[in-house]
Amino acid sequence: MGALPVDIKAIVPPALRRQRDIHAGDRRFFHATRAVALLVTLVLLGLLVQLGNLSLPVLQTSGFGFLINQNWDPVAGDFGALSFIHGTLVSSLLALLISVPVSVGVALFLTELAPRRVSLVLGFLVEMLAAVPSVVYGLWGIFVLAPLVRTEIGPALREYLGFLPLFKGAPYGVGMLPAGILLAIMITPTIASLCREVFRAVPVAQREAALALGGTRWESISIGVLRATRSGVLGAVVLGLGRALGETMAVTMVIGNRAQISASLFAPAQTMASVIANEYAEATEELHLAALAATGLVLFFVSLLINSGARFLIWNVDREARGGRSKKAGTSQVPTPVLAVPQGGES
Repeated sequence: MGALPVDIKAIVPPALRRQRDIHAGDRRFFHATRAVALLVTLVLLGLLVQLGNLSLPVLQTSGFGFLINQNWDPVAGDFGALSFIHGTLVSSLLALLISVPVSVGVALFLTELAPRRVSLVLGFLVEMLAAVPSVVYGLWGIFVLAPLVRTEIGPALREYLGFLPLFKGAPYGVGMLPAGILLAIMITPTIASLCREVFRAVPVAQREAALALGGTRWESISIGVLRATRSGVLGAVVLGLGRALGETMAVTMVIGNRAQISASLFAPAQTMASVIANEYAEATEELHLAALAATGLVLFFVSLLINSGARFLIWNVDREARGGRSKKAGTSQVPTPVLAVPQGGES
């Protein structure tokens, strides 16, 4: 029996008949988005190349000693960034130690415990804090936080914890401790807002399942929310850390701006961002400008390394979470089937 003649146009919808045009639009969209992604990469590489070219004089003079030398003397032409690296890392880590528990607690209260009206109002206020300019935080740090550290917080820490090297010495009001507290206040709205969105994405059934098994409210939150959102919380912490590492004006106003390494949190210090903000306008010699550019280059690589390490940590947490869910469910990893798509005239 011979094949019946089929009118393709009668059975194929018009949308499928325009398949070639649709594919052309998809290709244009793909090339446009790829160009934008490549543009961002080129900007990043251009920034790196420019900082490297500006830093060549001091790198040729000091070499690797620029990273391990803590002396910074523009008059003598002796430049070392170790004290600035120390100040940047310590102030940022101190800010995280203060901010992360507060931020997670705020986010849990807004999503799990607070009434809806209270959650809406407080959530809006928390997000508004993230929009406050850093110079406003700096002025508040000078006129409120620094005197409070000098008269109340510093003496109390010295009295009860003075046996620790971290709290030895006289509290000047400006130093590493007020810088860390101020950074913690600045990054708390960012981390709390992101954690809030992460917690809201958890299905309600996951919380109810823990309650149905006899768990308390805290067990429902810890098992159904916190354990399921570890990677999201880590991502929020990384974004907060990124802001703390690059913060300039607020830290410059309260950290004391002294190029030294001290174990005490009361001692003045300086960060890589603050030394660039303080000295770039007054730097006239080529070597001094090169040293500031090299400091920016070091800050670039420090941020890159920290974010890369945090990204690896998030990936590892995600992998462990997926593996744990598979084992608890008693399921094995089933490979995704590959569908054979007809090519050319095959059917």
